[in-house]
Amino acid sequence: MSRPSLVIVGAGPRGTGLLERIAANAPELYDDSGLDIHLVDPHPPGAGRIWRAEQSPLLWMNSHAEDVTMFTDETVEMAGPVRPGPTLHEWAGLDGGTFAGRQAQGAYLRWVYQRAVAGLPPNVVVYHHTRRAVRVEGSPEERQRVWLEGRGTPLPADLVVLALGHLDAEPDEEQRDLSAYARAHGLVHLPPDFTADSDLSALRPGEPVLVRGLGLAFVDLMVLLTEGRGGRYDGDTYVPSGREPVLYVGSRRGVPYHSKIGYDWTGERPPLPRFFGPAETEELLARPEGFDFRRDVWPLIEKELGFAHYHRLFTAHPERVGADWADFEARYALAGPDGRAALVAAAVPDPADRLDLAALDRPLDAVRHDSHDELQEGLRRYVEADLRRRHDPAHSPDLAVFLALLSVYGQLVRLGDVGGRWHGFFSYLASGPPGPRLRQLLALSRAGVVRFLGAGMTVTAEDGVFRTRGATVPGTAVEARALVEARLPHPTVERTRDPLLRALYADGAATTPDGLLAVDRTDGRVLDRAGRPHPRRFALGPHTDARGSGAFTRPRTGGVAFRQNDATARAALTFLRAPAGPAAPHPPLLEESSR
Repeated sequence: MSRPSLVIVGAGPRGTGLLERIAANAPELYDDSGLDIHLVDPHPPGAGRIWRAEQSPLLWMNSHAEDVTMFTDETVEMAGPVRPGPTLHEWAGLDGGTFAGRQAQGAYLRWVYQRAVAGLPPNVVVYHHTRRAVRVEGSPEERQRVWLEGRGTPLPADLVVLALGHLDAEPDEEQRDLSAYARAHGLVHLPPDFTADSDLSALRPGEPVLVRGLGLAFVDLMVLLTEGRGGRYDGDTYVPSGREPVLYVGSRRGVPYHSKIGYDWTGERPPLPRFFGPAETEELLARPEGFDFRRDVWPLIEKELGFAHYHRLFTAHPERVGADWADFEARYALAGPDGRAALVAAAVPDPADRLDLAALDRPLDAVRHDSHDELQEGLRRYVEADLRRRHDPAHSPDLAVFLALLSVYGQLVRLGDVGGRWHGFFSYLASGPPGPRLRQLLALSRAGVVRFLGAGMTVTAEDGVFRTRGATVPGTAVEARALVEARLPHPTVERTRDPLLRALYADGAATTPDGLLAVDRTDGRVLDRAGRPHPRRFALGPHTDARGSGAFTRPRTGGVAFRQNDATARAALTFLRAPAGPAAPHPPLLEESSR
């Protein structure tokens, strides 16, 4: 008999969070028989690939330091114990409103990892293998065998947990065609990638570059091609180094993600969930015919976000409404979409105080400009107005909507894969860049280093160049010899470059229509194509249909990832403490243990 063995593939924030939950739950669920935990990741434990120290110090986190924690609190719905710990700003001694550098977050994550390891029972040993896992073998009835790149013998595993984080992907057909055209015509095409890992040296000074995407990957690109090439800011003015390309940037929406909100919450919080909670998700899951996101789920989301918005407007800014909250709430609860619109129009005199999700989602739909120069002025006014609003507590219903978005996310995870539309909408409203980054974008626009293309951006490869057209300036086109896709690869199992996930898929693991790995939503067990959970294989993170908004979260917001980590940790410990049959002998351990 050998010691029980747990292999966790991925030692970044998600694997670290799972390890913390194992340490928290072990006193209740695990005896003193010992356990070997093998962490498999070529990158440093805690920080992983995304938060590693070896990246540009110019790159920031996307959240205030006070809004980043790896620790549970009483708002997390879980069976395990709460183990409080410091937020990033408390641990690092930073101002809570600081947007810390990613290297600082990496240091925090390394410390969380070390604390989690130190909190494990004495007879639990953690090994870190600085390799990639390439496949898992073994029937559901037997110990699994985890093969590592460059290692001749597999790791034995009573259980395997995949905590792989964000993954590289093979290009889709459009990206393959664009890359082939670029090779044939001497052009530059950078497909979706993690910007910090991209080789940007082919983007030459002064030359036009088409950039498709205005989200967070674009912000990183903007930083690395400006300050990263020696430019600097003098107040609201950008002083170029002369080494910058000219970035022509657009997207489907045509505008940057909304700025991070720049004020704190005060007063009464909206009581969430109200119209989209566990009862509603259970009803949707119980439907024999299934559910449709647009028809069945979106109306619940719309009503929930509206409730949070108007609760805050009525309770914090009563001078701007013409009705009593109790009466408004009762009528809002009973009304359908048309009835709610009439109710709001009668009770909220200023249209600027009404929540219009369609207008928020597509702000340029009805906007047309006669020239690209006119568009630049229009987009700068839009960004300036967004910055003013997101930093003015007079518009605090926006922050209430943000809280409702977090609540909604927690419910959607229970439903599984709801498609990419929701995740894009959430990121656009709730996960935008820091305000200072948008002020830098304005400075770059005024300096002519960034040129906005507007909404409805399309790209074609023709006449030996890349050419883009859009809806905001009809009848015009911009061409360039370089194209950058400023977005992350889509995490589909079929197109992932991760050999372990590809092998699982080939071995019968189920995927959703959107290409995500299907898991049991109660504890993260991997499902096969008959819907049966594998007793020895689990998966957590963005490659699954239980993906949440991130491996760490704001304090006191329910922490979806923490809830999932706790459920998986408890299921794993319960399985591992059960009597096991004869096991394969333990192969020699060549890597250094963490304790």
